[in-house]
Amino acid sequence: MTFDLAYADTAAQAVVPASQPSTLGMLLPFLLMFAVFYFLMIRPQQKKMKDHEALVNNLQKGEEVITNAGIFGRIHGIADKFITLEVDSNVRIKVLKNQIATVLKAEQKV
Repeated sequence: MTFDLAYADTAAQAVVPASQPSTLGMLLPFLLMFAVFYFLMIRPQQKKMKDHEALVNNLQKGEEVITNAGIFGRIHGIADKFITLEVDSNVRIKVLKNQIATVLKAEQKV
């Protein structure tokens, strides 16, 4: 039986394993996904929270507000964590400061 050297070279080349992808090549899709999540979800949510915190910290007595539950009232008193809303004449309720959804402007007032 004769052994063909040309065939042996081709067989040896076929067994050589493929090269491994670089670390950067493996991490690049994950980095891109994180960047997309950050700019489309995390950053806008942080901005929204910062704006709401500024709104709550700048509340003043006499402003008309709407709570997250849909209660409309005028601020009668402000404490550390609570606000007293006057929802009707001589009807006052206490709500958490962070439950204020919006402050009504002059053109929005009823």
